[in-house]
Amino acid sequence: MTVLQRMLDTGVVAVMRKTTPETIIPIAKALRDGGVTSLEITVETPKVLTLIEKVKDELGDEVMVGAGTVLDAETARAALMAGASFIFSPTVREETIEMTKRYGAVSVAGAFTPTEILTAYEKGADMIKVFPASVVGPKFFKDIKGPLPHIPLMPTGGVDVDNTSDYIEAGAVAVGAGSTLVKQTDQITENYLTDLTNKAKEFVQAVEMGRNGE
Repeated sequence: MTVLQRMLDTGVVAVMRKTTPETIIPIAKALRDGGVTSLEITVETPKVLTLIEKVKDELGDEVMVGAGTVLDAETARAALMAGASFIFSPTVREETIEMTKRYGAVSVAGAFTPTEILTAYEKGADMIKVFPASVVGPKFFKDIKGPLPHIPLMPTGGVDVDNTSDYIEAGAVAVGAGSTLVKQTDQITENYLTDLTNKAKEFVQAVEMGRNGE
């Protein structure tokens, strides 16, 4: 099964910011135990390349780890060399998409308007991240699927357990969940990890509900 297909099967990408070498593995395992196996670590996170390498080394194929908030091709290449399986960008940068595809990884470009969405897809992006999705809501996805039904879309920004099923039912193929899933903390306790696993399960269930039209 390809990386893209695995991402789509679960339908949830965990967006992680400000994790550390000490916290990344417990967080990754808790998400995995809850069924969320696509882990995006944003590149402004200190030691991000070390974090990507650490997840790949310790969890292998149990999860897929990628880099987020990638603004240029050079950063994309560095993340890919560290073991990233996918690259998320907040904007449409052809060079970043090309670099990602050159190394056989999944490219997810950020777009907002129909023109940007189509441009990103035509440039080779595998999936389009609509950001910030909170500005437009689920109805936007339903409307976009009319003229552009072939383009895989995923919302990020303001996505939570309560609206995930609405986005999926409206036509999104997956969702990106940040602080509504992985809360930033310096204290990794058993309660935190248990809550994280339970929250991950709720997101996965919400995706299934959306796909079933519930």
